Amino acid sequence: MTELPLEQQEQLIEIVKRRATDMRRKELANTSREALAEFRTGNLKAQTAKEAIAELRTYLNSPET
Repeated sequence: MTELPLEQQEQLIEIVKRRATDMRRKELANTSREALAEFRTGNLKAQTAKEAIAELRTYLNSPET
């Protein structure tokens, strides 16, 4: 990469950043679709923010198994 002129190096960095962002976006979309499907089948339940925070705190404070 160091053989490339600075401008081309910067363009290459931007391309890689955009691709990484796109990959993250697709990952998030897939995870969201999976979670929605789980919710619709009844495997996940709706929670209030307080319930979700309490559950998260319990999870974070429990010893890893």
